[in-house]
Order: sequence, then C-alpha cells, then structure tokens
Amino acid sequence: MDKERQRQISSQGGKAAHQKGTAHEFDSEEAREAGRKGGMVSGGRRRAREAALSTTAPREAGEEREERQEAEDEDSMSRTSSHEGTNAPSHGA
Repeated sequence: MDKERQRQISSQGGKAAHQKGTAHEFDSEEAREAGRKGGMVSGGRRRAREAALSTTAPREAGEEREERQEAEDEDSMSRTSSHEGTNAPSHGA
C-alpha cells in the first residue's frame, strides 16, 4: 500500500472517530508532555543532559576523577621521596 492511500485511510478513521465521539483529544498536560518528548528526540537530549549535570553536579565530567588521580600521584611521590634519605642497605655494593 502506498503512503498516500495509507494516509487517506487513517484520515477517514480519525474523522469517523470524532463523529462517533470516541476520538482521543489532547488536554494541555498531554500536549505539554508530547512536546517535551518531541523536543528530546529532536536534539534536546544534549541540552537536558547538560542541564541535569549543571544542577546536580557543579563539576565537569571527569574533573573529580582527575583531582583524585592527582592526589594519589602526589601521595605516591611523597612516600617514595621520604625513603630516599634512609640508611637502607644497598643492593648493588
């Protein structure tokens, strides 16, 4: 069935449902929800995700992980430098 014929059949069904009184009619809340969903599909996902990140986490993604890694690196360096001046036996002498 071609798209035009399918469109005609659907249109007839919608008109018949309205005449019979059984057609669904959107209220303002349903229309708002449908618009929100349509916006999400059309590119709003990125905006919604960015908005959610900005309200729940003030940091950029990965920033906390980088800070934690830097702190671990500094801790590791301080432990190795504190052993340099000890009188530990030499393995090569």
